[in-house]
Amino acid sequence: MTGSATPRRPPSGAQLRADRTRSLVIDETVRCVREEGFAAASAKHIAERAGVTWGVIQYHFGDRNGLLTAVVDKAFDELLEILHQLSGEPSTLTIQERTEQIVTATWRAFSSPCSMAALEILIGTRTLRDAAGTQYLIDLGASFDRLGARIADGLDSPDSSVIGKLVMEALRGLMVAQLVNPAPIDTTSARADFVDLVSAYLAGRGQE
Repeated sequence: MTGSATPRRPPSGAQLRADRTRSLVIDETVRCVREEGFAAASAKHIAERAGVTWGVIQYHFGDRNGLLTAVVDKAFDELLEILHQLSGEPSTLTIQERTEQIVTATWRAFSSPCSMAALEILIGTRTLRDAAGTQYLIDLGASFDRLGARIADGLDSPDSSVIGKLVMEALRGLMVAQLVNPAPIDTTSARADFVDLVSAYLAGRGQE
């Protein structure tokens, strides 16, 4: 997914106002995708919803693809920042507590409106995805590998990687379930069961 035009950058003196406008358009794109679906997120419709002109979209993003890429960028940046914070030095928490902390914080990031909109965009543009779009997924996988190592502190590297991928796949499954359901889904019980499953596995490996 890549824009066909290069967005222009505003002069430094207007940076604050430009940043507010850019943020407004990105946020309105997220709301549009979540409320009306990816197909409704045309540049014209988003401009109308945000109360700006098509020229403003071009000025900040180049074109519709540039705008959609900006939404995905924001979602991945926020998610990767949370994962980076979680994958720091091992804490004194038990495995059960570590796993619950990581799953809860990661799900909060995964289920944010921006992340959910980004998933819809990635699904809707999957046939157009370029190398940069693929790199997002590679970076995300690497971050979950580090999370797996934190949860499974002391396990051999292959096992840590498996745990990280398991966390990612489980939460991504909950994302998809939420995506296709018109009403909010309470994932509390499913996440608690998942935490218990991972903790029991690690305890069986002698990590507790």
